Amino acid sequence: MFVDSSGRRARVLRRAGHGVAGLGAAYLAVLGLSLMGATPFAPEAMLPPLPADPAAPSAPERRSPGEEPRLPGDLTGPGRRGPDGTGTAAGPGFPPVPLLTPPGPPGVPLLTPGAPLPTPGVPLLTGGPAPPAPGRTGGTRDGDAAPAGAARRPGPRRPGRARHGKRARPSAAAPARSRHGRSARPRHGRPARSRHGRPAGRAGPRAPARSTAARPALDPARPRDAVRGPGRPGRLPARRRTGGRGSLMRRRPHRPVRPPPTTPGPRRARAPLPPRHRFRVTVPLVLLALVVSVLLAEGYTTRDFAGDQEGHAGRPTAGVPREVTGGGPVVDTTRGRPRTYRAPDRTVVLTFDDGPDPVWTPRIRAVLDRHGTPGTFFVTGQQAVRHPGVLREVIRSGHEIGVHTFSHRDLATRSTDDVDRELALTQLALAGAGGVNSSLVRMPYSSTPSALDAPAWSVARHLGDKGYVLAFIDQDTRDWQRPGARAIADAATPSVPGRGTVVLLHDAGGDRSQTVEALEILIPRLQAQGYRFATLADLLGADSLTSPVDTGTLWRGRVLVAAVTVSEAAVSVVGVLLLVVGALVLARCVLLPVLAHHHAHRRPRPGRPVTRPVSVVVPACNERLCIAKTLRSLAAGDHPVEIIVVDDGSDDGTADIAESLALPAVTVVRRPNGGKASALNAGVLRASHDLVVMLDADTVFAPSTVRRLVQPFADPAVGATAGNAKVGNRRSLLGRWQHIEYVMGFNLDRRMYDLLRCLPTVPGAVGAFRVAALRDAGMMSGDTLAEDTDVTMALHRAGWEIRYVEDALAWTEAPASPRQLWRQRYRWSYGTMQAAWKHRHALFERGHAGRFGRLGLPLLVVFQILTPLLAPLIDLLTLYGLVFGDPLGTMLAWTGVLAVQAACAAYAFRLDGESPRPLWALPLQQVAYRQLMYLVLIQACLTAVNGYRLPWQRLKRSGDVVLPPRPSAREP
Repeated sequence: MFVDSSGRRARVLRRAGHGVAGLGAAYLAVLGLSLMGATPFAPEAMLPPLPADPAAPSAPERRSPGEEPRLPGDLTGPGRRGPDGTGTAAGPGFPPVPLLTPPGPPGVPLLTPGAPLPTPGVPLLTGGPAPPAPGRTGGTRDGDAAPAGAARRPGPRRPGRARHGKRARPSAAAPARSRHGRSARPRHGRPARSRHGRPAGRAGPRAPARSTAARPALDPARPRDAVRGPGRPGRLPARRRTGGRGSLMRRRPHRPVRPPPTTPGPRRARAPLPPRHRFRVTVPLVLLALVVSVLLAEGYTTRDFAGDQEGHAGRPTAGVPREVTGGGPVVDTTRGRPRTYRAPDRTVVLTFDDGPDPVWTPRIRAVLDRHGTPGTFFVTGQQAVRHPGVLREVIRSGHEIGVHTFSHRDLATRSTDDVDRELALTQLALAGAGGVNSSLVRMPYSSTPSALDAPAWSVARHLGDKGYVLAFIDQDTRDWQRPGARAIADAATPSVPGRGTVVLLHDAGGDRSQTVEALEILIPRLQAQGYRFATLADLLGADSLTSPVDTGTLWRGRVLVAAVTVSEAAVSVVGVLLLVVGALVLARCVLLPVLAHHHAHRRPRPGRPVTRPVSVVVPACNERLCIAKTLRSLAAGDHPVEIIVVDDGSDDGTADIAESLALPAVTVVRRPNGGKASALNAGVLRASHDLVVMLDADTVFAPSTVRRLVQPFADPAVGATAGNAKVGNRRSLLGRWQHIEYVMGFNLDRRMYDLLRCLPTVPGAVGAFRVAALRDAGMMSGDTLAEDTDVTMALHRAGWEIRYVEDALAWTEAPASPRQLWRQRYRWSYGTMQAAWKHRHALFERGHAGRFGRLGLPLLVVFQILTPLLAPLIDLLTLYGLVFGDPLGTMLAWTGVLAVQAACAAYAFRLDGESPRPLWALPLQQVAYRQLMYLVLIQACLTAVNGYRLPWQRLKRSGDVVLPPRPSAREP
């Protein structure tokens, strides 16, 4: 998987990655297409027709032979009443349900006489075809269907065409043309033929060839669509038959020739990305876009909103017409002049806002259905897409549906585009959830017409221009305050006996159990007093203010509902993963200091000191800037050493510099380049002692490092020791970030692993090995890019102990640029995964190898692979909380996590005897540096899944490693 790119497992995982990326791209495309249907400029195109003005002329009604003439307002189809006052109220795909509203009593009209409602589009109460669009006259255009019984007026035929679509015979006035519009010319004395071998003309003399001088010149300033063919500007090309049955093709338009490049010489084409590189780039981008789109969709559709109880009251009503503020609760502004409507006497309209709710809306609907009472439900788009089944049940029961915006925004504080977008998304949500659209709207935070102010009235007029009818209220029950079921019923009862009223209730936004109980009291009480219940459509004299949607709108709405459902499921999974990664991060922050404290205060193991000489192997490849400082630090040590410098094919004079120092006990071995593992093996074979210390050529040792590093070898079970590597070039911000990471992460981790006897890595910068142990482990291997981790795991599986010596200090050169840092950590992450996969069988082994396999490998995978992979969810959900949640609570939670990490880092600095001054860069590290490490690990994982063998990547050295004046408090 990590080594062989042609393995079956690698191909399967690569295809799985492509499949996940494809699903993500499909989700993004589908969501984008569904939202494209919700353009903010087309909500009026989805509105149902409203009642027409009786004074307006209507088109003649068409009837089939023997059909009875229909009464005004008698429309067939779902939701229409017949001549007898009965009918069905159902949407597309729903079974017919009888209307719950009976005809009114004689003498009590539901519509105020003399106040008809205008028509925003197609008349509702009249039959016949719709009037022609503005700017068009009667008749039909080419390609339009003619009305039945109308004779089609013959028009001029296109040149080169017969009446029945066949090619006309060429004549002298119309020469034969090829498929590109050019004159057909003879070839080698043969007659011109078409592309299928037929003669260009069936009869008549051959037309002379047309010269190129007769063709019109192409003007680059003219649009491309204006030139459709030579000599025929501004006219669409005729469709020509190119051969074969039913084969039609448009003539290609002439395009202006591009001018040649101004710069001489051939252009250098940019090489395309290789497939594996495209995989490593495309997959993370698609997955990131998928996660972000899921969070945005979920956040926008589940954003908390304040209930109507937090609406605005007491604002001035300047600029609002008196006929509106003193009129009825139903306002129509579709014709410029506002008209209001009131409920007739002894008529009650029950309206419910903020739904549908999966708990309370079904209970309220059950009470209404049991008493045969209709209701008007003003739904929000957020709730509709989240609970489409609840909305469908409300529609099936024959209740009225109105628009309450998508996210319950105060429209008076929004721009016109925001208002249109809110309404368009709500209509799309209604189409997907219930298959209907509605022209009835209630603005959030609105109450009675007398409470309208100038901004709200401006929005109301804009809604009227879009074709909406606005609904306000007469009585507010304030059921959101939970005053008790009887108090709610009393507030809904008309204050003046016998007067009609529009009542406001809520079926969502909190606990609505008292509202359900109040309906059980209110409906029987009002029915006993002679009241009847109606809908707002009944007040207007209309059959319904909702209408079925067309197929395209229906499917766009369903896609939106499906996308929101997928988003909810994905966010649930992300929430679970967040809990997991949060628990892992907190466990690590608690576990590491505890184990490190125990490790620092444990008693040293008794044993005789190790004083015998050791061999030091320094592999070097183009290390001329660092090699002198490294060798001088080794020669200044207080332990006898043999220094072997293995020059691995350097071409910058590294070996010459090492020899020119003339240091005692220094041997320089020159060899062709074979890799670091091969160079280390060559040095071990040249070693004269049984203990070998290995370090990189850019590392500087303290005088006591070698002596402290070899002391644990007094125990014959110890096969290797790991030292304490620190950053030597920490003057820049990037160097400080890496210094914090080395002290807080690497060294604390090694203390924990050492205490659990499962240290996974002896760092290549400072480590010591027993030669016999190396031979048991198979020496250094080039199978992975992390040869130090590979050989350490091999030593564990061979039964050798690994120790960590925190006092053996070494300062190494860290990458000085983000690019160099990326390359180094990329190699580390990929090599660690290679080594873990190579030694995965240790999980099933016994003894010390099994202990490492069942304890060390899981800890390595969890804390160095799984946790960093999931950690970006913390940052994404932090942004999600800032935008869609509680910003203050989110910032407090993020600050708390940062404080825990700062405390852990401060304790790590104290254990290592380091100055805490660099910790001021810790917050910046959490914002910028940590995200870079996440990306590196993600790229390494994708490389591993892709089965690509990453080559060795050499870093650029600067040689600016500087030892601090006091290297450490533990240094004598």
